Amino acid sequence: MIKVLLVDDQAVVRAGYRVLIEEPGDIEVVGEASNGPSAVTAAARLAPDVICMDVRMPGGDGLEATRRIVADREGDTPAILVVTTFDLDEYVFGALEAGASGFILKDCEPEDLIDAIRKLAAGKGLVDQTVTHRVITEFAKRRRRAEDPAATEALTARETEIVLLLARGMSNAEIAGELFVETSTVKSHLGRAMAKIGARDRVQTVVWAYRNGLVD
Repeated sequence: MIKVLLVDDQAVVRAGYRVLIEEPGDIEVVGEASNGPSAVTAAARLAPDVICMDVRMPGGDGLEATRRIVADREGDTPAILVVTTFDLDEYVFGALEAGASGFILKDCEPEDLIDAIRKLAAGKGLVDQTVTHRVITEFAKRRRRAEDPAATEALTARETEIVLLLARGMSNAEIAGELFVETSTVKSHLGRAMAKIGARDRVQTVVWAYRNGLVD
């Protein structure tokens, strides 16, 4: 069972999400919060697998809450899914920088929201979502930092190749087909690369690739 924390300042929105995502039977809403500070408290108390986080809320926005949740918990940090009406909004960029693992728009189809929650719970991130590609690309343009040679040189040639294919939006299976290797081999190389660069998930790995100049 996937445990989810809902964070939105509108009670009717939270109620709607609860009905939608609990319907399949493999997702349970373990708590709700109406602002950033209460989300941080609830995350520490309830240990959800995924947090559906609004970004613009009176009383404390989702950006600071995301940053605090990621910083406060080590090892088993919940995946944060930013649910927003703004697909290219500064708040979304800030949440990505703070450690969010994916993005989805509030007007998405119910099955897309459920699929997003399942993917984040499985540690996959949302690199195959159109909005996430757009956000990451725009984020990289605005916040590119100088390339860190020590970080990029730590990767082997194969690890670099796999990270680049991941940044194109390929799945593990697609990368395996491109390189003519087993999917398990891709997972192994990607896991080592993520450990070297300190990336928690696939989305943050793609962000790292953009910000360090591996991808234009």
